[in-house]
Amino acid sequence: MKIAQGWLTTANRLSSPNTDTRPNPVDISLLVVHNISLPPEQFGGPYIGQLFCNCLNPDEHPYFADVAQLKVSSHLLIDRLGKIVQFVPFHQRAWHAGVSEFEGRENCNDFSIGIEMEGADHIAYTDRQYLVLAEVTKALCVEYPLITAQRIVGHSDIAPGRKTDPGPAFDWQRFRHMLT
Repeated sequence: MKIAQGWLTTANRLSSPNTDTRPNPVDISLLVVHNISLPPEQFGGPYIGQLFCNCLNPDEHPYFADVAQLKVSSHLLIDRLGKIVQFVPFHQRAWHAGVSEFEGRENCNDFSIGIEMEGADHIAYTDRQYLVLAEVTKALCVEYPLITAQRIVGHSDIAPGRKTDPGPAFDWQRFRHMLT
């Protein structure tokens, strides 16, 4: 996998308007793993992309009425089949972490890359997702050497009490072993 001008060359691009300039673009030093499914615990369909591009129809599902107005994004989404969609170039700030803190530093969006795994806290992730996540992570660590093994975390680690993803179904030991 290669990164060119902030874009993963193997990813499908779907540009999100929910991005802005990082305060310090050379300080990309954290990788945050998330999960998302729309509707909750249902996979497939265009809804995640629609949410990140501000075009989710609130009338299409009862749950969407609560989230359609959110202005959120992530750098990448890895779906259940291992396909990658990139919404924001890595040198830009994606709006994935919200109120967050890592090692005493607030506003993790400023210095992190966010990767959404299509999934849910208590549903196992697919083998293909782990493989693709590991490949992407290795490429990111080469491109952004401030991201080290100790600086790869879950959303729950930077927003404890507020967020639970990627959840107990995410096998951190397996993922970390794949990085070695």
